[in-house]
Amino acid sequence: MIRSHVLICGGTGCTSSGSDKIQEAFETELAKAGLSDEIKIVRTGCFGLCAVGPVVIVHPDGTFYSRVQAADVEEIVNEHLLKGRPVKRLEYKDVDETVRDKVNVSLNDTTFYTTQKRVALRNCGVIDPENIDEYIAMDGYQALGKVLTTMTPDDVIKTILDSGLRGRGGGGFPTGRKWMFAKASVSDKKYVCCNADEGDPGAFMDRSVMEGNPHSVLEGMMIAGLAVGSDEGYIYVRAEYPLAVNRLKTAIARAEEMGLLGTNILGSDFNFRIHVNKGAGAFVCGEGSALTASIEGNRGMPRVKPPRTIEHGLWAEPTVLNNVETFANVPLIIKNGVEWYHSIGTEKSPGTKAFALTGNVVNTGLIEVPMGTTIREVVFDIGGGIPNGKKFKAVQIGGPSGGATTASDEHLDLPLDFDSLKSIGAMIGSGGLVVMDEDTCMVETARFFMRFTQNESCGKCVPCREGTKRMLEILDRIIANEGSLEDLDLLQELSKTISETALCGLGQSACKPVQSTLRHFRQDYLRHVVDHHCPICNGRKRRLVIKPELCKGCGKCKRNCPMEAISGEIRMPHTIDNEKCIHCGACWGACPFGAIDAIEED
Repeated sequence: MIRSHVLICGGTGCTSSGSDKIQEAFETELAKAGLSDEIKIVRTGCFGLCAVGPVVIVHPDGTFYSRVQAADVEEIVNEHLLKGRPVKRLEYKDVDETVRDKVNVSLNDTTFYTTQKRVALRNCGVIDPENIDEYIAMDGYQALGKVLTTMTPDDVIKTILDSGLRGRGGGGFPTGRKWMFAKASVSDKKYVCCNADEGDPGAFMDRSVMEGNPHSVLEGMMIAGLAVGSDEGYIYVRAEYPLAVNRLKTAIARAEEMGLLGTNILGSDFNFRIHVNKGAGAFVCGEGSALTASIEGNRGMPRVKPPRTIEHGLWAEPTVLNNVETFANVPLIIKNGVEWYHSIGTEKSPGTKAFALTGNVVNTGLIEVPMGTTIREVVFDIGGGIPNGKKFKAVQIGGPSGGATTASDEHLDLPLDFDSLKSIGAMIGSGGLVVMDEDTCMVETARFFMRFTQNESCGKCVPCREGTKRMLEILDRIIANEGSLEDLDLLQELSKTISETALCGLGQSACKPVQSTLRHFRQDYLRHVVDHHCPICNGRKRRLVIKPELCKGCGKCKRNCPMEAISGEIRMPHTIDNEKCIHCGACWGACPFGAIDAIEED
């Protein structure tokens, strides 16, 4: 008889920090204590609170252990699981003292989680993502059964249309309208594609859904297939996400074994197959026409539109293309109804949105909040504020296609939804949130994103290929304190030209980080081009170092570094090349051991 469950985070972050070794240690110690038949170990998806991983949760009491190492497991087994005495030194310490003083704080009681609302991430950290029975036990595939037995394709499309679900990939296009157009298209063959090519720096929302709740994606795709008349789907996922790929393939195999995927699903005449297609990591393949070209085996490059993907997509056939988070929302909308979905979020942006919260913030990690939640709530309530007593300066929203917000009350109290952010030249994008403190130069931030965009340009159209190169040259000149006021005007002019003439949406939005920083942080530019001295870039010289005595060699800093400035072998201390380092803070936010420090130089 099972009397207790031990949930071990199996997301990429905690896995890189050694959660696989923690699982092995639990198996060994439980066997030694004769508890193997009483305690069940469950490898889950991401819990979200990545800053304090590896995370272990013990049920039924819900004790939340953080920064667990394999060496701690013997004590947890002997004290907690055998004697019923939680190990106090390993219990999570909340940023809020009132929460911290409570006895046996569970995960849901923490400041990080209390204001969250999990829909797409509902099963992440709760179930074993490789066990289909656990997904079914959480009402999985009920929505599929409902549409097969009680709904017509038109009923399904009307439900999604009435729900107001908008694409979570960044564009915010109404999902129901996309499905309606696909159904209306006359063709003997139609496709359903899932865009899992998550290329924005610092974004890992889709990866976490695939790793922790893969069946929700499959179920959403099948419902879309039934609605539009498709019998085949593709998931285009980055090859750099091996865990997500493996769990998707496992989920597909288990669903096929149970008759939930494949031929005559649940005894009906509905057939649907899903394939996993691995991409090579090109940022441009997140664009619809480039993605479909890549699946076809061609070079991933955008094409002129119209026609749109919905009319002329995969192999020139009508194709429904939504991202991971969008599909993960569909089953719950079908199951719970339109009114339930409209009870969350705002009128024009119902539901929730998952964000990757990174940078100079205490609680880095994966969050999901109702649409309309303010930036202030995300940064200071959920995120725990800025570490080391520093002042908040900005948030970059939406990665290379987004913009920056300021520390003004107007921006801090701005709702996070599709429409509100447009008023300040920003956008939700895929959902990356990079928090920056007072020691951040926004010109350097703009240059970082422009360098990323320029490197990732497919080169097909001149405005993006040449325009971003010229803008990067100007930004390099400004950073070197060799720019002029005329350079700022030229940046504005080039941004406008590229935005209006680039071939695809990625190129058209490539200049947003520059445009927003020029608009909201012009003083940072003036320090470089008028004063020829930036107190941040040219004042105190700082270099980032990794303390070898604290570094565990987990590799999280290395994977999060956008400049590939960190090197080192797994389980060995890593080092930072300060010639490549741009002091963006991504490594600091990713390190679960506090091993990264900034040292001031004379």
